[in-house]
Amino acid sequence: MSEADCLFCRIVAGEIPAKIVHETDRTVAFRDVDPQAPTHVLVIPRDHHPTVAALAAAGGGLAEEVLAAAHEAARLEGVAETGYRLVFNTGPEAGQTVFHVHGHVIGGRGLNWPPG
Repeated sequence: MSEADCLFCRIVAGEIPAKIVHETDRTVAFRDVDPQAPTHVLVIPRDHHPTVAALAAAGGGLAEEVLAAAHEAARLEGVAETGYRLVFNTGPEAGQTVFHVHGHVIGGRGLNWPPG
């Protein structure tokens, strides 16, 4: 399932180029075009789910696969051992700007707490 006007659905369809880091049958991980750290990869399900709640409701282990893909992207980027942050912005007040659920894998430098 995809949305014709969704940026990430268009990346999944190959209509918009992206630097793919890792992909599975149900997930795609690609470099963020505006990285906030040396490692900044976005991990999405191939199917359109607008929020984390929709991803969780999809069932079938999809949320688990997205998390596993995020860890694999971190491993491939060389930050799995030193540490990385996984962020899901959900809703406009949390800073979500593309309403296709996506996790940000951020690492490669010290990350302060609390964020933002």
